Amino acid sequence: MRGRLGELCYRSGLLRLLQHARGWLCRDLRVLAYHRVLPLAEPDRFDFDLELVSASLDGFRRQMQLLQRRFRPLQLTQVLAMLDAGERLPANTVVVTFDDGYDDNYRYVFPVLRELGIPATFFVCTGHIDSGRPYAYDWLVHMILCTQAGELAIPELGLAQAMPTDRPARRRLAQQALDRLKALDGTDQAAVIARLEAAWNLPREVSHPDCRPMSWAQLREMHAAGFEIGSHGVHHRMLAKLPQHELEAELRGSRAALERELGASATLMSYPVGGDAAFDERVVRATREAGYRAACSYICGTNFARTADRYALYRLPVEREMDAGWFAAMLTMPGLMSYPTVSRIS
Repeated sequence: MRGRLGELCYRSGLLRLLQHARGWLCRDLRVLAYHRVLPLAEPDRFDFDLELVSASLDGFRRQMQLLQRRFRPLQLTQVLAMLDAGERLPANTVVVTFDDGYDDNYRYVFPVLRELGIPATFFVCTGHIDSGRPYAYDWLVHMILCTQAGELAIPELGLAQAMPTDRPARRRLAQQALDRLKALDGTDQAAVIARLEAAWNLPREVSHPDCRPMSWAQLREMHAAGFEIGSHGVHHRMLAKLPQHELEAELRGSRAALERELGASATLMSYPVGGDAAFDERVVRATREAGYRAACSYICGTNFARTADRYALYRLPVEREMDAGWFAAMLTMPGLMSYPTVSRIS
């Protein structure tokens, strides 16, 4: 329904009028949240989490062209400088962000952004950049999709059932397992994934070209081209689920790695997973004390300068199903056209 309504408003020209009016009446900050951009010819055959694919390559290019024509894309640090100075944000300010650090961000996203002159911030998991290992949550989905095992038994998650034979049912089961996994503490999450890797002989050390992080060389090239690189932790662990010493290690270790490898101060953070259960006052306090100037959540919404919490900035998740009309309508009417946070906890 959102998609059809967005396309109708987009094609009728109504969005232009609404955007013009909103741009002057409501100077809020809109932060777009992406994960992956991939040209998937057959999405159903993809062996990893489709929920992390924010757009096709063609769709992403069209989205960025729309930003270039009708909005004011800025770097997150530019926005923070304006807020520090007490300046009013320009009308239609939008910040583009990416989480995790998948290598398709370098292969597909970086060339489009550089060509169109769109600034962006990439939040990366430094431990995965160091090791080249796939991301644990995505690997859990991969294992459930690809295992030859006849059943899935994870007592900690209350799951014990025969493994579906068809791919759509396996995807639903994988999403169910992933959602339940995120309720456990950090140690238990890691133990569940490690146990399945061993039981099903699908170790992450083998790696996979469809679940590969960027390299430091790629990030240095992107940084040299003017793109911001921020922290998404060391190992993509839910910070609120960690004991204090591990929480601080994730925050300080990732920042130190970024500064060592990129030769520049790293002061921007995006909380892994980013929903209400992923960060709390303890995490915010530790993030501030670790030297970060701002942090992004994955809670859906926009940010008003006077009331925005710089250590819990709201974002607008971009989803693979969004066509140009829906995307434009979400930016113009975010409260109506974006996904509610409760259903997006990536």
